[in-house]
Amino acid sequence: MSRKMARETAMKLIYQMDMQSSNSNDTLNLYFENVKNDIKEDDKSYISNCLHGVEGNLKIIDGYIEKYARGWKINRIGKVELAILRLSIYEMLYINDIPRAVSINEAVDIAKKYCGSESPSFINGILDSVLKEIERA
Repeated sequence: MSRKMARETAMKLIYQMDMQSSNSNDTLNLYFENVKNDIKEDDKSYISNCLHGVEGNLKIIDGYIEKYARGWKINRIGKVELAILRLSIYEMLYINDIPRAVSINEAVDIAKKYCGSESPSFINGILDSVLKEIERA
């Protein structure tokens, strides 16, 4: 599995957690049980890290989204867009070996694949604002 595919998988599982109101452990156990040996250990580690990290830092991550999604309340943002934003912001804040620009570009690419035509620019705008704040700190 490429990092791109692992990132898409993490986004889908974050979406699933939100839709089913499940926790990261239950979501990961079910996913890994279904894929069995079809996933490399480093991909498994990345996906687990992202889900646990998003879950554990949700208030901080959502605080950034609320701050920069001007005119949008978090409960009005599409669930797929929200999962993409949460994953990318988590990567930018807490995963040091992924360049922040890569996190943003990958998030926009995922949005192009899974969301409506206006979502990529919406996501890019929020993530660019988050990046500027992180770099100022």
